[in-house]
Amino acid sequence: MQFTFPNTLKYSTIHVINTYQDMTVAVHWFPGHMHKTLKEVKETLPSVDILIEVLDARIPYSSENPEIAKIRGDTPCLKILNKSDLADPIITAQWQASLENERGIQTMTTTTDNVGKSKQIIDKIRSVCAQKNASVKNINAMIIGIPNVGKSTLINILAERTIAKTGNEPAVTRNLQRINLGSGIVLYDTPGVLWPKLANPNTGYRLAASGAVKDTAMEYDDVGFFAADYLIKAYPELLKARFKLDEIPDTEIEFLEMAAKKRGAVMSGGRVNLHKICEVLLNELMSGKIGQITLETPEMLVAEKQLMAEEEAKKAAKKAQRKAQFKTGSMTPDKKERKEKREQKRQEQSARMKAENKRNK
Repeated sequence: MQFTFPNTLKYSTIHVINTYQDMTVAVHWFPGHMHKTLKEVKETLPSVDILIEVLDARIPYSSENPEIAKIRGDTPCLKILNKSDLADPIITAQWQASLENERGIQTMTTTTDNVGKSKQIIDKIRSVCAQKNASVKNINAMIIGIPNVGKSTLINILAERTIAKTGNEPAVTRNLQRINLGSGIVLYDTPGVLWPKLANPNTGYRLAASGAVKDTAMEYDDVGFFAADYLIKAYPELLKARFKLDEIPDTEIEFLEMAAKKRGAVMSGGRVNLHKICEVLLNELMSGKIGQITLETPEMLVAEKQLMAEEEAKKAAKKAQRKAQFKTGSMTPDKKERKEKREQKRQEQSARMKAENKRNK
């Protein structure tokens, strides 16, 4: 993941990052199997009774696949906020309320180490699909999720056997699988997929900070600065406790310098090793060692979507202006005036020739 990182990140009172014009985000990690998976999902979805989307409770919006929302139609959807033990429980409840405002959406929280809670997914599937006569047909469920969200671990718990390969890194599952869970439920497992274009620039940072993309596809320094800037404003007390600091500075660079000295991330001559301390910060954020942290709130996303809409409107206006310039030509007023005079002379000459032809006849 390659980022152009702005010189300064500015937050409002709800920690909204207003850097859309300064930041460009390009995810350089969309393997061919992800494109194939999206195609298979579209082909299989018409025969599915319920869609299960596994989200990362720390980034419920950023871990939602917008391509799925486009093709879901009226299929009921159960959104599972997994890794809820790593997320801020107050904000998780806010996200559940927000998501359930959407038509056909139900939610539940799980943790990959709570087998009993995960098995409640089966009861939820039966409840949502209660109208289907299990004696006649199986309930067809499809489970989807971004890489490294814990989907494969959940499947193994539901199946009560090891079916899906698990690993603490993205893109372990590569092929669509059909799994018979027994008791009249068939589960279609899809590989973890991202999407080729991120509409919200902050989404790329959040995906990287939560471990949804391989570390070879991201710049630790860029993502570390993003995480530090958010955390010193949203969770200053947790940072103080984890890094044993007396106070939290105002800027991310000051915090990283202080944290580096506490953790020994210092090079010869006393220079701070920013790459090393960013790596430490991100690893401890991903593992939950800093504390229960959520990287986005419903309130933040309302503001960010408004900024995105404004930016799209600006782009549309610029596109329309370029189109108009193309039609009229990118001329100065003087050139435009001379062109109009030439056109007028041609019209006058054409009129005179027509008049002469009439007299000659």
